[in-house]
Amino acid sequence: MDSTGKYFISVVIPFYNEEESLVELYSRLTSMLQQFSQGHELIFVDDGSTDGSLSIVSTLREKDRRVKVIAFNRNYGKSPALSQGFAAARGDLVVTIDADLQDDPDEIPGMVALLDEGYDLISGWKLNRKDPITKTLPSKVFNFFASLITGIKLHDINCGLKVYRKEVVKRIKVYGELHRVIPVLAGWEGFRISEKEVTHSERKYGKSKYGAKRFLNGIFDLMTVMFITRRSTTPMHFFGRIAFLFLSTGGLINLYFLLQWVFGKGLHVRPLMVVGLIMIVISIQIGSIGLLAELYSSNIERVFSYRKYEIDD
Repeated sequence: MDSTGKYFISVVIPFYNEEESLVELYSRLTSMLQQFSQGHELIFVDDGSTDGSLSIVSTLREKDRRVKVIAFNRNYGKSPALSQGFAAARGDLVVTIDADLQDDPDEIPGMVALLDEGYDLISGWKLNRKDPITKTLPSKVFNFFASLITGIKLHDINCGLKVYRKEVVKRIKVYGELHRVIPVLAGWEGFRISEKEVTHSERKYGKSKYGAKRFLNGIFDLMTVMFITRRSTTPMHFFGRIAFLFLSTGGLINLYFLLQWVFGKGLHVRPLMVVGLIMIVISIQIGSIGLLAELYSSNIERVFSYRKYEIDD
């Protein structure tokens, strides 16, 4: 931030087959940032587009050296795109915005002002969302369970429009499909989070790249993030408790039959005895899963090669 209170801002724009909206998005972002920021860069991350999107942003790069381009050799997903954009960002603040023009770039100054109140991440809240119910209803359900499970109280945890302090994007690790729960990752790292109502527009060009399956994926993402953020509850703690419950229940059942045999009442195979044995076997399997998860989580850092190339200075 310079002496006037303005920031150098990096805008990370992941996109996939958005050729119709890219020039308009560039114009609107540039117009706003030239007045609002101390300086800026636009980092377009092409997630393996098969239309003319890459050619368009490459042309923008030739005309404006503040435009950076990262291109993937195929479609990997939004999380890898954001991860690479975060790694390349040089700004004091980092903004993420989708390329479909449904989020308004003019909301960014208001979000930065809220950031200046002492927060590290401001997430947009699409209060009046212009999407069909097939997207809005699953989103509401996901946000409800995300807040309930994680304790991060946001109405729209997966909004693409967010503003971060640089320290946040350099600390958190985004992979797989964890872009949906970035505020959770940041919150469990100790960063302060808030949200701001933002306007939302109907899709002007093209069609949504996200299907109904993302709701189920989002539930799995919540489970994943609970393991990698709650340091006090490691995978073995979680699975170990379940395994102990099965082991103790199955053990008590079979202890009962063992005592009957010891006191001369005979030992006969009964359905309850089989249930007890099955529970003991299940406990061993669940405990093994916990050990494997523990080994995996201790080596969670992975090296990916997403980029086809990067256009930069």
